[in-house]
Amino acid sequence: MAEQVKYVLEENEMPKAWYNIQADLPKPLPPVLHPGTHKPVGPDDLAPLFPPDLIMQEVTQERYIEIPPEVQQVYKIWRPSPLYRARALEKALGTPAKIYYKYEGVSPTGSHKPNTAVPQAYYNKKAGTKKLSTETGAGQWGSSLAFAGSCFGLEVEVFQVKVSYETKPYRSIFMKTFGAQCYPSPSDRTEVGKKILEKDPACTGSLGIAISEAVESCMKSEVPTKYALGSVLNHVLMHQTIIGQEAISQLEKAGDYPDVLVGCTGGGSNFAGMCFPFIGQKFRGEAKKSFRVVAVEPAACPSLTKGKYTYDFGDTGHMTPLIKCHTLGHPFIPPPDHAGGLRYHAMAPLISHLKELGELEAVAYRQTECFEAGILFAKHEGILPAPEANHAVKGAIEEALRCKREGKSEVILFNLCGHGNFDMAAYDKFNQGAMKDSDFNEEDMALALAATPKIAE
Repeated sequence: MAEQVKYVLEENEMPKAWYNIQADLPKPLPPVLHPGTHKPVGPDDLAPLFPPDLIMQEVTQERYIEIPPEVQQVYKIWRPSPLYRARALEKALGTPAKIYYKYEGVSPTGSHKPNTAVPQAYYNKKAGTKKLSTETGAGQWGSSLAFAGSCFGLEVEVFQVKVSYETKPYRSIFMKTFGAQCYPSPSDRTEVGKKILEKDPACTGSLGIAISEAVESCMKSEVPTKYALGSVLNHVLMHQTIIGQEAISQLEKAGDYPDVLVGCTGGGSNFAGMCFPFIGQKFRGEAKKSFRVVAVEPAACPSLTKGKYTYDFGDTGHMTPLIKCHTLGHPFIPPPDHAGGLRYHAMAPLISHLKELGELEAVAYRQTECFEAGILFAKHEGILPAPEANHAVKGAIEEALRCKREGKSEVILFNLCGHGNFDMAAYDKFNQGAMKDSDFNEEDMALALAATPKIAE
């Protein structure tokens, strides 16, 4: 008899509000600080970058924020997204564990990123913004904002990390097809970019540099322009919680509840989207059982496992406020890695805070072992994961193998945050044995951390 593999929700079962974990935190999140005064920032400090509604969402303590009907309408193109039981992978591993994955690759751009790109574009349009400026690593975020901008009639300008711009050409083509402008970063279009190129003409770029360029471009624009961020900030993580809320409902249909939650982490948005609704249940005493939460990051950019928890800039060029986070130091430029969306020097403040509270674990894996896991997954489940998502696959497989060793039938849930159909060059490199693991340089981290601002706490 055929077994059920896919668990779906109807459109009318889609969550009508985003979940804000700040309402349930046992200890408040440390404030964001002004880089000049080192005092907590206020709404006026953020107004040059973000529209009023997003500033409100960044600081609110309300548990739920209603999703506007206009955003819900666009969401319905691909949401609710499916939850799968990875039965074929379970059998291949010989594990007694049940493996479920939420698949965000069904979105128009192939990842979780439109979950926040669409509301950010909507709120900017509502506020009279004409143009959005942003950064992107692998190109998933830039593609998503290009799509969202086209939905609401906004111009979009994207600074893409140079190493990803060169190795993932189809992403920039995708952005341009949806009407966006896309530039490799560092570029000669900003003062920040020019200074970096003068110092290192061969600089491969980083998300920190691209953020600096996007913020500078936003501030100097002659038309009403705002900055849009694809991860890290509270409102971005909150928009992604539609993932975990759907997963809770879908697991109820399956008659299960997770023992382990797994997600890949770069800036932290897809991880938060999956895990925060479950952690919120735990904080409110509503969880059906105790569970572990595992964040998986690249060994080449291990902010959670090796970074320092301190105040730091969110970008390389000192153009952002100061956030309390796990960081490798804002000048740190990670070695080239195919998981471009995870090459960020810091972790979202909310995720960093939860790690400090002991609510999550973190592990780091090399890119070759993650690609190996992703290909094993693809051969049995039929979906080729994005390089970033391969880290979550690797983490889930390791948990399943642990269950096999221990003879435990645990429920494992992970977020497959995007497909890898645009990442064939990376898979080709792996298949030919040409992919190498980048060594993490502790000395580079020490130098970068020495440059973090000194804050009296």
